[in-house]
Amino acid sequence: MATDPTASAASAAPRASNFLRAQIERDLESGALAQRRFGGSPGDAAHHAAGPLDAARIRTRFPPEPNGYLHVGHAKSICLNFGLARDYGGVCHLRFDDTNPEKEEQAYVDAILEAVQWLGFDWNAQVGGQTVSHLYYASDYFPFMYRAAEALVQAGLAYVDEQSADEMRARRGDFNTAGTDSPSRNRTPEENLARLREMKAGALPDGAAVLRARIDMASPNINLRDPALYRIKHAHHHRAGDAWCIYPMYTYAHPIEDALECITHSVCTLEFEDQRPFYDWLLESLAALGLLARPLPKQYEFGRLNLNYVMTSKRKLRELVDEGIVTGWDDPRMPTLFGMRRRGYTPASIRAMADGSGVSKTNIWLDSAVLDGCLRADLEGQAPRAMAVLDSLELELSNWADVYGSADHIEPCTAPAHPQRPELGQRQFGLGSRVWIEREDFAEVPPKGFFRLYPPRPQPDGSVLPGNKVRLKYGLVVECTGFERDAEGAVTRVVARVVPDTRSGTSGADAVKVKGTITWVGVHDAVAATLNLYDRLFTEAQPDAAGRDFRLALNPRSVVVAQGWVEPGLATAPADQRWQFERHGYFVSDRVDHHPGRPVFNRITALRDHSAPA
Repeated sequence: MATDPTASAASAAPRASNFLRAQIERDLESGALAQRRFGGSPGDAAHHAAGPLDAARIRTRFPPEPNGYLHVGHAKSICLNFGLARDYGGVCHLRFDDTNPEKEEQAYVDAILEAVQWLGFDWNAQVGGQTVSHLYYASDYFPFMYRAAEALVQAGLAYVDEQSADEMRARRGDFNTAGTDSPSRNRTPEENLARLREMKAGALPDGAAVLRARIDMASPNINLRDPALYRIKHAHHHRAGDAWCIYPMYTYAHPIEDALECITHSVCTLEFEDQRPFYDWLLESLAALGLLARPLPKQYEFGRLNLNYVMTSKRKLRELVDEGIVTGWDDPRMPTLFGMRRRGYTPASIRAMADGSGVSKTNIWLDSAVLDGCLRADLEGQAPRAMAVLDSLELELSNWADVYGSADHIEPCTAPAHPQRPELGQRQFGLGSRVWIEREDFAEVPPKGFFRLYPPRPQPDGSVLPGNKVRLKYGLVVECTGFERDAEGAVTRVVARVVPDTRSGTSGADAVKVKGTITWVGVHDAVAATLNLYDRLFTEAQPDAAGRDFRLALNPRSVVVAQGWVEPGLATAPADQRWQFERHGYFVSDRVDHHPGRPVFNRITALRDHSAPA
């Protein structure tokens, strides 16, 4: 299984303390974990779900629903759950809560597996010299869950309700009003059991009935007002096929899965805090009925991670895709892990952001610039350098033949692949009589403080000030002598003369002092490339705040496509490789569209933070 090689190095870094770490350390010191046993009853297939147990190990879990693609908010939970298990010598289970067949697909399962691996985490563990997989599916426990449902019914702790969804909602009450009992609430266990078995046998249509827990319709916690446990769905399941036509609710399935897998610390986001009383009620009830072993799992909640200028609602992300606002789930502007990977973010940068955001009991808001800062810190020491021209303007060196004896002469140039990593070697390219420069590096009338190319300037007294001199980086000093226009008046070419004996790396390099240095690519060996200049997808920090239409905050310049030029050494560059294009930022060769001979590069981030979209 391929994992990010920086993950092991990251695990050795000191970790800031938080309430979850404090809880785990208390549990380890008290010996509470040594009392754990398998969650299922003897002889039950689910009894061995956890695999060989090391009683002293903590067990966490990451339980995605396979109904969409993971996004940057999920990355926080992945890093936290797998990271806690790693740091305390435990294991983290990757479990798919596949309880809603109408919205789930195997393609989502495969994508989630790939995303977790890409982030640098593994669900395998070494026990007794053997590799044990901790990859699980809720659907594997469907037989046990149904048996538990029948036990609850027989104990008078659950009943079948045949009210409509609107009727149940009306009887539920609100924070100021107690709920009202269902007409079915006082049926006998025998009647409820018979009706439940009719549900399971497929005798009732979708929506005709639900199985509800019998707890307290007057509870101040609305989640305890007889929550639904099972609903009818005559739908094909991507793993279970057509074996079931009733499916457990997530809130019913999740605690059972934790118990059967002997999870010690069930860590979830803060929105599940109100569900914790039901989590505990269900597990205590099943333990009292002899179906689960004590000690039971405990749920702990932490504040979720939110990024400014990012939207993570699955429904709204799907709208972006379905409406063609983005090109797909892996569009580099999307906050999905697939989109971020294609954009060029590194696993290490995402882990650093997640770890650095801390763990607390309140939801966390970070500016997206924090993630970009983590990315720059990761790439600065490893990304090789290259020159690129995004908005090209031709520069002609008019005295080239006079200096070198031929207009076709190519002067070899070298530059370090990385200024701090000599082991990466040198880049090779040539300087000829014509080069591409950035259009912004020339000004017909220079503004104050402009140190790049501008032409000679006539003065009121009739004299003419010479054009400005700049250094072509890694090359020569040149002096601007003029420019050409097309019929519409647009500048099409800049003309300059070479200042002889000023090549970089020679004794004459400092003979002429200049204030400006510009990047360039030789016309003779430049590689044409498509450069996607990505920016934030939204212009507002919280684009869907207070229920507003997020479309109103879309950034019309979230991607600008440039047809530019790159160094010749990138002609055969593989896909999914990162560079720092000098002065322009960090770029990655696109995972999908880039091919040798047809290069496509995505800008990951600029060299420095910009507080607002371009």
